Amino acid sequence: MTYAMSKKQLSATKLRIIGHIQGKQKGPTVVFFGGIHGNEPCGVDALEQTFQKLKMSSASIRGTIYGIHGNIPAQLQRKRFLDTDLNRLWTSAGIKAIKTKKETDLSHEEHELIEIHALVLNIIALHTPPFYFVDIHSTSGRTMPFITINDALINRRFSKHFPVPIVLGIEEYLEGPLLSYINSLGYVSLGFEAGQHTEEASVKNSMAFIGLALVFAGCLQRNEAANFDRYYQNLQQAASGNTSFYEVVHRYLIPIGGRFRMALGFENFEEVRKGTVMAMQEERKVRAKKDAIVFMPLYQEQGQEGFFLIRKIPLWALQWSALLRRLKLHRLLTLLPGISWADTQKESLLVNLKIARFFTKSFFHLLGYRNKTLDKDHLLMYNREHTAKNDMYKNTDRFSK
Repeated sequence: MTYAMSKKQLSATKLRIIGHIQGKQKGPTVVFFGGIHGNEPCGVDALEQTFQKLKMSSASIRGTIYGIHGNIPAQLQRKRFLDTDLNRLWTSAGIKAIKTKKETDLSHEEHELIEIHALVLNIIALHTPPFYFVDIHSTSGRTMPFITINDALINRRFSKHFPVPIVLGIEEYLEGPLLSYINSLGYVSLGFEAGQHTEEASVKNSMAFIGLALVFAGCLQRNEAANFDRYYQNLQQAASGNTSFYEVVHRYLIPIGGRFRMALGFENFEEVRKGTVMAMQEERKVRAKKDAIVFMPLYQEQGQEGFFLIRKIPLWALQWSALLRRLKLHRLLTLLPGISWADTQKESLLVNLKIARFFTKSFFHLLGYRNKTLDKDHLLMYNREHTAKNDMYKNTDRFSK
């Protein structure tokens, strides 16, 4: 059953769809987003150029491909957002609340969310699985290209085929990203950070990533994708051969209304020592709390995340966590002291840190849980694998390898 769209939404949808190709053969449905942040034009530019090329070879395409324009009003003004960050509104409760508002009370970004949400639900209802969602971004600081994902195994399996580093767990530190919402519906979803906002290489990297994604998802065979080898080599060189997995271990959140200035010169994936001055908050120096790797330093006016710190995940930990999740050992956690189900549907855990203080976040991460701090003594843990539609992907080429 499709989502009922108003005439106004249907009209707006025509402007929002950058491109749409329906292949003559059955296949997956792949959806790309560009410009969710209005000051990040590389995704929109890359999708416009890619769809022009795809239309000339559409006979060989399997399944369905969409390109969706994100925050159109903000992009017209070259701002990250106008009223509020569109990529922080995508929670089930938030979407429900927005849809109860009068149209005249909606912010610019809430209007955008309603249109994009209706379009996504219609795509899922009208087209055939498996579904893949890719959100293309760029950063304010210099960076090699990389992938961010919610740490579900279906996301790992798809992402590992790209020749760029992969960062897990950022959803624990961000409230309401678009891809976290889509992942909660059970579908493969990944973010691609193409490079710095103003670099032409960011468009080039985005086009390469789109091209590889269409092959890895199964819309094109490798021998049908004329630029596959070039695209792969371009990304491999841009990422300096780095294909490691990383996890986020710290976020510096800028106080609302605070004056934040990132120290000049930091680049993504740069190693820093504990005590390094990272930024100035008002007149106070902000220092790194541990030896770590810099991730997404903020060099623009808009944004609440000053910087993140990440660390590399060893291969054995990735393999061990995958095994534990396949064995579904998380079902036994409530037998341990201080851990109970937080709801009758058994979709989340409540952890009492006074009792279960000997368990670390890393322990829960191994089993597929992400956490939300309720107070100093309690964590709410959500299982990333609970909603994953594993059966939808298990027989696809990239998930069986």
